[in-house]
Amino acid sequence: MTLEEAQKQVDEWIKTYGVRYFSELTNTAVLMEEVGELARIMARTYGDQSFKAGEKHDLSDEMADVLWVLICLANQTGVNLTEAFQQNLEKKTKRDKDRHKNNPKL
Repeated sequence: MTLEEAQKQVDEWIKTYGVRYFSELTNTAVLMEEVGELARIMARTYGDQSFKAGEKHDLSDEMADVLWVLICLANQTGVNLTEAFQQNLEKKTKRDKDRHKNNPKL
């Protein structure tokens, strides 16, 4: 599935099942909430914390939740994620083409 297809599929789902998009501000808050849930799993899986008994820890589901809300925000604000991602990749390539090769920490 391409980013364009994902944006269309989310839009169709919202129109079919979701009634309408939440406001952009609400979706921004929801995105922060979902990123926090992802961070909690990362901290417990790869960091020093441990899971509480019965605590949900489906990493892929949390990543998909983050992606879902980000796609909603892109749809609401008219951002074409395919174009935005391509432009971002080009920016990073120009800016960082030698940066990481010369980083002794890596």
